[in-house]
Amino acid sequence: MNTTHFSHWPAGLPHAISTPDTSVYANLDISARRYPHRPAIIFYDTVLSYAQAHADVLALAGYLQNVCGVRRGDRVLLNMQNSPQFIIAYYAILRADAMVVPVNPMLMTDELRHYLDDSGAKVAIVSQEIFARTAPLVGTTGLAHAIVATYSDYATAPTDLTMPDFVRAPRDVPAMPGVVAWQEALGQKHAPRAHEAGPDDLACMPYTSGTTGKPKGCVHTHRSVMINAVASPVWSGPVVPDNVTLAVLPFFHVTGMQSVMNAMIYCGGAIVVLPRWDRDAAGQLITRYKVTTWTLIPTMMIDFLSNPRLPEYDISGLRRVSGGGAAMPAAIAQKMLDLTGQTYMEGYGLSETMAATHINPPQRMKQQCLGIPELNVDSRIVDPVTFQELPSGEVGEIWIHGPQVFQGYWNDPQKTADAFAELDGKRFFRSGDLGYMDADGFFFFTDRLKRMINASGFKVWPAEVESMMYQHPAVQECCIIAARDAYRGETVKAVIVRRPGVDASEAEIMQWAHEKMAAYKVPKQVEFVDALPKSATGKVMWRALQEKELSK
Repeated sequence: MNTTHFSHWPAGLPHAISTPDTSVYANLDISARRYPHRPAIIFYDTVLSYAQAHADVLALAGYLQNVCGVRRGDRVLLNMQNSPQFIIAYYAILRADAMVVPVNPMLMTDELRHYLDDSGAKVAIVSQEIFARTAPLVGTTGLAHAIVATYSDYATAPTDLTMPDFVRAPRDVPAMPGVVAWQEALGQKHAPRAHEAGPDDLACMPYTSGTTGKPKGCVHTHRSVMINAVASPVWSGPVVPDNVTLAVLPFFHVTGMQSVMNAMIYCGGAIVVLPRWDRDAAGQLITRYKVTTWTLIPTMMIDFLSNPRLPEYDISGLRRVSGGGAAMPAAIAQKMLDLTGQTYMEGYGLSETMAATHINPPQRMKQQCLGIPELNVDSRIVDPVTFQELPSGEVGEIWIHGPQVFQGYWNDPQKTADAFAELDGKRFFRSGDLGYMDADGFFFFTDRLKRMINASGFKVWPAEVESMMYQHPAVQECCIIAARDAYRGETVKAVIVRRPGVDASEAEIMQWAHEKMAAYKVPKQVEFVDALPKSATGKVMWRALQEKELSK
């Protein structure tokens, strides 16, 4: 294990910490007993205390167990935008001893079917504005129960903030078998059974895709979720209930889930929730609630700092601004430093590691850098062919050993075996990302061993998009590559060979794709070609197309 980075370790912090041998739900239970009257969730000026949030968690957990038949180890689909209901549902599922299956609310019906079939979830908790995509699956798949949440039920206080129409919308839950409105479910006031889940029980299963098609579930226990819920606030400190965070990163994604939601519940702090990015609402909320921490992606900060109304907002209370997913442009980082006095704290993690494994130390932050291996983490740069550890300065695959590493891919022992390798007697997760370590022990990203597109922090896996594109009658062959985008960094491009006799325009292809897949996966560019380059064995040479595109 290389310990060079220890010379840049946060002062007074041990290199490893102990975490609670409890379920993640216990963090909410403890905070609710310690700080019952403190704000837990702030949603467009409606404030929910820890006691109120915990009471709703217990009522929903009771409904899941007594009405929906949820048992220990069952999977429950959670599909909604950032909201009080997401936080309550997440902890209610854990309180019911079940596993959260968080999904992107942009997913369409065909995509959702895979998550339900693969996870075996019989219950889904879905928000009203996107329930129409889940409705066809109730009773026609294994999905027997759907609890439908209306955001406006938790946005009752008067506010001068700009509230989107989908948040203002009144309750409108369709009457159909197996479907119940959130408020009705809570109103039944079922008491949950005694909490049984411990640190090694199933807790959360975010999905990730890969090079061979459909998304696969990353199995996490309460223990692997707990470490980053604790480590995130401990790293930059202080762990106090006076922390206030602005939640703009989606909770379904591991960074928003861990560094924002779970970390703040562990501290007993307040979560100021925005369901969608709105730079003016962000500025108003930071000012109004004296936000101290803010985790975001670079595109949000670029938009925030370009706002002509920025001088109206008081952002001086920010003590930490952090994020990942993509490197922060140097000019934007400098402008943020000038305005807030904060250096952007970049980090690195994956769904397989339940958020961060590397992060920049507060007193020594390098820009456009993944940081150093954080608490309890051993990370190496390894030759992906020979499996030999490489010295500083040489590019290899980033390998990770630590308590936040997942148990494996759901129902896929072969992919699980392929994802791990042994080094120095330890089991390391092979990230599929290439990088190097500098002389100070800081890690830098250089390229991907895995084929992936990073569009504003959303990971797009070409093989998954290609498999859906082949459903279009005009597509004979398709290759998905990354194209440069001034705002998103990268965007999705489809290179297509038309099927003879079937005509379709670029616009028609893109419109069709919008109806079939989440918006962030939809090709923003389409190019028709006569043939795709292929190897001697007939494989599409996607890298040749990618290099040609990036050389433009």
